[in-house]
Amino acid sequence: MMNLSTVIAYGCRYCAPPIKQLLNCTNFLPLPHHHHHHHHHHLQRPSSSSVFYSSFNNLKLPNFNPFLTGNSLFFAMQRFWSGSGINKNKQMVEHLQQYGVISSKKVAEVIETIDRALFVPDASSAYIDSPMPIGYNATISAPHMHATCLQLLEENLQPGMHALDIGSGTGYLTACFAIMVGQQGHAVGVEHIPELVASSIKNIEKSAAAPLLKEGSLSLHAGDGREGWPECAPYDAIHVGAAAPEIPQALLDQLKPGGRMVIPVGNIFQDLKVVDKNLDGSLSVRDETSVRYVPLTSRDAQLKGF
Repeated sequence: MMNLSTVIAYGCRYCAPPIKQLLNCTNFLPLPHHHHHHHHHHLQRPSSSSVFYSSFNNLKLPNFNPFLTGNSLFFAMQRFWSGSGINKNKQMVEHLQQYGVISSKKVAEVIETIDRALFVPDASSAYIDSPMPIGYNATISAPHMHATCLQLLEENLQPGMHALDIGSGTGYLTACFAIMVGQQGHAVGVEHIPELVASSIKNIEKSAAAPLLKEGSLSLHAGDGREGWPECAPYDAIHVGAAAPEIPQALLDQLKPGGRMVIPVGNIFQDLKVVDKNLDGSLSVRDETSVRYVPLTSRDAQLKGF
């Protein structure tokens, strides 16, 4: 039996007005860390805008197990959502809105436009709010995390802007960036596993972002993300999907004045940092939330499992 102070917090930023009054928390139950590129989970600080899964006295979650193993680190929300019958991209978006993850109309439209099922190995599980393995010790992030990053970067993903996605994986978030910046903009994905770059291009060719790929306003490249992609710099928006011990200087250099970067920083203790480059070139940095990402590392280290 779970006591009231036990909490499962895995990427949970749910404002969830409909169930907020049912949930109460004080302490954290840390989740096991598995060595997957892009694989991450929040160790969220309690706040009025955060919802954590605690007593579950009023939530009917079948077969809930607080000791999570394997790849089902977001088991609680996965069970909660799959029990609600999510099987379509639009329904996934509606649930993210219902639980307060998506508040932006534009972000909702983009996530509806880019079908997640085209970017995951198992389409039958595409709309469950959980990360999924994609091979090469890599994962695709959970839908709520993609939505969070899109909202943090929304003002820097306006039509005609340039966006850089470090650790582009299956190409999903890069495709979302491309839809947002449009034909006059440029979305660049950098992934250090060449096989993932090749498969991500095939994924995008089946998606609503295919015309942008064909026209060249969306591009994917094999390379070391720690070095960014200077050929298309400077960028209005930069997203990084793995934790650096400190913010790489190359990425700071490639961030445009007025631009924003979202990047997890730290080793054991990590924060998702929002870095704004002011028009005079100075930096404003704030912590969005506590997170746990795998390291931003070399291709060889990733393939060896760190």
